[in-house]
Amino acid sequence: MKAITLWEPWASLIALGAKKIETRSWPTSYRGPLAIHSGLKKLSYYPIELVRAVPAVVTLKYHYGCVIAIANLVACIEMTPANIALVDEPERSFGDYAAGRWMWLLANVRRIDPVPAKGRLRLWEWNGHA
Repeated sequence: MKAITLWEPWASLIALGAKKIETRSWPTSYRGPLAIHSGLKKLSYYPIELVRAVPAVVTLKYHYGCVIAIANLVACIEMTPANIALVDEPERSFGDYAAGRWMWLLANVRRIDPVPAKGRLRLWEWNGHA
């Protein structure tokens, strides 16, 4: 199964269903199941918009170095001013919505018990079971 590594709290926001769009600087033609992996790195700084949005949405319990959810990647859409305008808050505070970037639309997200795994850059193969 394809996987993507995200830093916390973004991985947990997806696992809890609060974040439904992953923003990337690059597109992918892949569609299908996608394991959401929480990277080992603990950030020391978070954008203030994210800090303001998270408490109003969910209480997060972070996991590091684990696959924590399975989602379906259903679309990859280039960010144009018109497309960006369709994204509401707090979703917009959970990503980088600059024109020219890409929105990866996620559906059918389901949390799983954390499975330790070593993350990688870009999309990678995860051989675990969910």
